[in-house]
Amino acid sequence: MSAVPPRDPRVRLTWVQPEDLVGHELRQAAQDGRDAREIGERWYAAGGSPAPDRAGASEPPAPPRLRALAGELLDELAALDSPLAADEPTDLDAIVAACPHWPGPPESAPAVAGRDGLSTAGRGRTPSATPSRLHAAWLGRAAGCLLGKPVEKLPLAGIRALARAAGNWPLTTWFTARGVPAELLAAHPWNRRSAPTSLAENIDGMPEDDDLNYPLLTLLLLQRHGCSFTTADLARLWLDELPAGRAFTAERIAYGNLLAGVEPPETARRRNPFREWIGAQIRADVHGWTHPGDPAGAAAQAHRDAVLTHTGNGVYGAMFTAAALAVAAGGESDVHGCLAAGLRVVPPHSRYARAVRLGIETARTEGEFDAVVDRLHAAYADTHHWVHVLPNAALLAAALTHADGDFTRSIGNAVSGGWDTDSNGATAGSLAGLLAGTPDALPHHWTAPLKNRLATSVPGFDGIGFDALAALTHQEALRP
Repeated sequence: MSAVPPRDPRVRLTWVQPEDLVGHELRQAAQDGRDAREIGERWYAAGGSPAPDRAGASEPPAPPRLRALAGELLDELAALDSPLAADEPTDLDAIVAACPHWPGPPESAPAVAGRDGLSTAGRGRTPSATPSRLHAAWLGRAAGCLLGKPVEKLPLAGIRALARAAGNWPLTTWFTARGVPAELLAAHPWNRRSAPTSLAENIDGMPEDDDLNYPLLTLLLLQRHGCSFTTADLARLWLDELPAGRAFTAERIAYGNLLAGVEPPETARRRNPFREWIGAQIRADVHGWTHPGDPAGAAAQAHRDAVLTHTGNGVYGAMFTAAALAVAAGGESDVHGCLAAGLRVVPPHSRYARAVRLGIETARTEGEFDAVVDRLHAAYADTHHWVHVLPNAALLAAALTHADGDFTRSIGNAVSGGWDTDSNGATAGSLAGLLAGTPDALPHHWTAPLKNRLATSVPGFDGIGFDALAALTHQEALRP
């Protein structure tokens, strides 16, 4: 009888261990032009490791001396100045000043009675974000997220191989293990946590995902504080309602900083190498949905949310997404106009603006979307983590541009490009759902398996229907 190996009694939390953060911060320094060579040499000479490639924690954990050194080096890295800082401000006034085409206020709309009986007069917003349009947005976000869940963290080659083996390339329906050779499944295993709930043969309603939890939290934030909420209000809401284990990357760091007594917006900066990753971008939808026709208002509101956890390009991801969705929610533009509106709230010399422009231009010049993806991976795959906001922004913009408003192609393109598949699929589905305008305009095979049911750990929302969420969101869109 073989002996059972002893279990490691230590807790290995992902995305927070100092020894895992140093490699990510060194990579971030290289991206934003800080000279961190000497610090990197000290780290590796002491036995430190690069950042984990795809996981949130390395194995084995570092000894105490190396962990202590990691903390010191993180603080030294934070003190280095970036030559890109002038082109990539985080302060909202500085962002507005850097944007020569910042949108003006929405045109006045005639007073009409909303479904709640309240007038929309004087609110500075058009009444176009109907419950039906918002219903399509919630469904689109859920479907796009669910499509991407089983292949999250998989390399691009694995995603393509699994889909092609099932006869599903380009992606037009859910991933499945049916008919896929066993050796291929072994070479490219599905996302361990998501496969039981997100493959075609397993879907039974919308399972929990952070890409849906955060819109729920935003809705809760608006219900409690209205659109004048502060970043501190959001921080308190998270501490009250968001389980710490449901936060990842920059959000987990900021959460820990809050528990340590750090005040926002310092929560986004202190030992947080994920501050320009995708987290704030996936939290932006409700800010856009509730500001139909008002991209500037949506971007400013998303900024207050984003600075709890992110800086620079990470904040721009939230502002871009909120502005694009606000225009889509107004119902008076196509997808290309929505993306152009998003760019107007992003500093034009920032890396985020360059990423979006690259995605759009590549999509316009390549006939096959696989070729678009190959070019974007050539530009970013060797230098950026798969959760970083820049490659994902380029891919999202390319996916939406190439799809030209078609819902299936929008979410299929976004997921087929790899990187943060569920997050990109969710945002693409949100915008394409708004443009579709009604739930009935979305293909039935995407919406039926959702069964109008969302699982979540956000209090008060578990099992809620997407139609009910649309009604609640519509109430916030009408609120002064």
